[in-house]
Amino acid sequence: MITKAFLDHPRSVDETYLEHARFAGTFGVKLFAAGLCAFVHALIPCLFEKTASRMIAEMYAKTHNRGG
Repeated sequence: MITKAFLDHPRSVDETYLEHARFAGTFGVKLFAAGLCAFVHALIPCLFEKTASRMIAEMYAKTHNRGG
């Protein structure tokens, strides 16, 4: 049960638990930042015009076909 919950997925992308935690945590912070930029853009359209979409595209490129 412990192995399935904490180790199977990180192994599927060739990472240790801690490597995966760091990657996923960093990814989460970047998603939060992109969301914040999008929210500010919604209120003040001249700010962060392409920031959130650029950040999402960069994150997608980094994760596309990972572990495959």
